[in-house]
Amino acid sequence: MPDIVLIDDQPMAAQESKPNPGKSLDIEIGGETYARLPIRTRVINEKDDLLGLVGEYVIPQAKPGDILAVSEKVVALTQGRIMRIDSIKPRRLARFLSKRVRNNYGTKDFKGFGHGTAMGMELLIREAGYPRALFAAAVSALTRPLGIKGAFYLICGKRSKSVDCPMSFAIHPYTMYAKLAPMDPEGVAAKLSRATGCETIIVDANYQGVFSLGKSTRRITERLIKGLLRDNPMGQDDELTPFCLIRKKGKE
Repeated sequence: MPDIVLIDDQPMAAQESKPNPGKSLDIEIGGETYARLPIRTRVINEKDDLLGLVGEYVIPQAKPGDILAVSEKVVALTQGRIMRIDSIKPRRLARFLSKRVRNNYGTKDFKGFGHGTAMGMELLIREAGYPRALFAAAVSALTRPLGIKGAFYLICGKRSKSVDCPMSFAIHPYTMYAKLAPMDPEGVAAKLSRATGCETIIVDANYQGVFSLGKSTRRITERLIKGLLRDNPMGQDDELTPFCLIRKKGKE
């Protein structure tokens, strides 16, 4: 039976869809036009229930055929997968590798320290496992001079890449927190799909790109996800739009 969430047995009024600053609602892929409808919420904290949030904000807006994109950040936050950065004790490997992360600090292209902090790299190593991270670093050292980029993250895996480091939260009181990868994103996607009737993807999107951590169906390919969300319409800072309904135009 579907996990349907009711809010006082009354549906919320539909929001007026507005793009986040610098973004567009519509995008064209393969001759088809899709609307990306970001859903604004209140400030969410680690005490919130994700299914309850979906019932409150998403279900009243969803229509048959929609795809629901959910920020992995809100999944992790509601799972309590956050920690204060001053509680992270980096090991030698983390300090060594973090110094080799190119984050364009001091230039106009700087978007944040990312894994270029010892604390962020330490969390990545914990997620990947020390042996895998060490192997990934060795392969990266051999392949980067050949112009091959991304070997380190490819070997460490999506979950490790999804670790968000200091500066990853732009909303008080989480500016001094780092975030681990969400637990069981595939299971979360399946549960939210049953609740909403929409195929669901758990996505990590930022200025560097987009990828899924979990999805309710294999029919939604990574290529389609990257095309639909390549400009990160949900935003990266304090937009408060952790959910986004994707709707093929002509089906509204």
